[in-house]
Amino acid sequence: MPIRSQHRWLYPIDWELISRAIRFTRAKGRCEQCARPHGQTVQHLGDGRWWDDEYESWRDGRGKKMRGLPSPAQFNEPLKCTRVYLATHLDHNPGNNDFRNLKALCQRCHILNDAVEHRYHHWMTYRRRKALGDLFEGRYF
Repeated sequence: MPIRSQHRWLYPIDWELISRAIRFTRAKGRCEQCARPHGQTVQHLGDGRWWDDEYESWRDGRGKKMRGLPSPAQFNEPLKCTRVYLATHLDHNPGNNDFRNLKALCQRCHILNDAVEHRYHHWMTYRRRKALGDLFEGRYF
């Protein structure tokens, strides 16, 4: 995911090299949480279970192989498909570039990992709008 221009100065100059080392050297081009491969389109069921073409098996949301599900070709309806992109995840502190703090995550795992932060920002946005409505427009509806 590209870095916003207003946040660029928070990251080190060699961030591209650090991110590439995490995603492709340490993680070997796969999500470190669920093992989805970078740059490939994966078929999934929408609940975290996805088909791994390389090993020809289903995997759960944590990347563990599953049994009992038929191959995607045996489903009556087409499965959802998603193209996987890895991003290097931080703990919301761009200055903390310790390799133990960084992780290569796919879009799904990144969103799940940041869920608490997203809920907080949603709450703050709601409160801010309500406060502005109280100050300038009377009652907030």
